[in-house]
Amino acid sequence: MNTNIAETDLFINSTLEHRDFSLEELVIAGFGGQGVLSMGMTLAYAGMVEDKEITWMPSYGPEMRGGTANCITIISNKKISSPIISKFDTAIVLNQPSMDKFAPKVKSGGLIIYESSTIKEPSQRTDVEIFGIPAITEALLLKSSKTMNMIILGAYLYKKPIVKLDDIMTALEKVLPEKYHHTLPLNRKAMEKGVEIMMSLNS
Repeated sequence: MNTNIAETDLFINSTLEHRDFSLEELVIAGFGGQGVLSMGMTLAYAGMVEDKEITWMPSYGPEMRGGTANCITIISNKKISSPIISKFDTAIVLNQPSMDKFAPKVKSGGLIIYESSTIKEPSQRTDVEIFGIPAITEALLLKSSKTMNMIILGAYLYKKPIVKLDDIMTALEKVLPEKYHHTLPLNRKAMEKGVEIMMSLNS
């Protein structure tokens, strides 16, 4: 299916705005410098904007940029009993080591989204949904490699619109230093591209 901008806008202004998830336990993992932690933090801030219960737990090695990094983000309509979990509703993975580590930890019936330009051996599980998103390639087409994580985020929010897109934008204003606020329209465009890609994969 060819997805045009009007269809994308219709989805963003309806489905993303109104569907609700009572609990989402999510792990995001990849190399340091890929926007792993900021993606989780942005989701957590958006959850706070919507008065949801949230936790955000980052984890990274001393090498940080270029090393491995992951974060656990939980968004819930009810009090969160424990931020320490070993199984996840969703895994967003941006490199092969993260796929190998976290794909087995997704609950049956869960979701795995991965960056398909770099991960060549995705999980072969048949009891979860698995989607590859060429986010790096699409980010280069947007002439900004740093939007890769926002493309992935848009794809994720198509499948699981746990927060409203407008609240993601509000959260980005808090997460991004003020000197980068001029990139907000580009970040929204990147998320919309992620939505388009996931819509086409689900057609």
